[in-house]
Amino acid sequence: MRDVTAIILAAGFSRRMGDQNKLLLPINGIPMIRHVVEVYGAISTRPVLVVTGHEAEDVAAAIAQSNAIPVFNPAYAQGQPTSVACGLRAADDGCDLLVGLGDQPLLTPKDLRDLLDAHAAANVERISIPVRGEERGNPIVIPSALRARLLADPHSPGCKKFTRANPDHVQFHTLTATGFFTDVDTPEAYSSLINSTMEAAQ
Repeated sequence: MRDVTAIILAAGFSRRMGDQNKLLLPINGIPMIRHVVEVYGAISTRPVLVVTGHEAEDVAAAIAQSNAIPVFNPAYAQGQPTSVACGLRAADDGCDLLVGLGDQPLLTPKDLRDLLDAHAAANVERISIPVRGEERGNPIVIPSALRARLLADPHSPGCKKFTRANPDHVQFHTLTATGFFTDVDTPEAYSSLINSTMEAAQ
């Protein structure tokens, strides 16, 4: 178990999934967001923070009885950077942050431990990002000392702009696990995921 605060972004509109909120679709018999919470919860000594927005009550209900704490982002309609900022503000001081997405159900606890091990073996003062070739993945590891820097720009809080504008504060780790690079945005992606899961179980 690691002393790290996991922040899962779960506030988006899920528009590409159509009428359904992708985070509430079942994975192994439980809502996707609950499955992802359990994966992150398996590697951390701290409660998982889940940033909610769209259908916040339903998402909160899906993670009830878990170790997760829902954190509502009133500005969620303005985009993901506001949800990152909301999660960063809600996290306790003094520990690193693991910021991920609620729609990556292929991630495993081992994947997360591998990323944290890579971060610990490198420069722990830099943001760690998994990569596969030129492709960036999620989650990322944010050192506690950089949290204030990520919140300093009120017009563009969060990670995306900061990591591209400050490459000296970023390091990349080659990690090939599919979970880092696979999210579920469309009905086709969800169907493919379910079919591959069923085939693996046979």
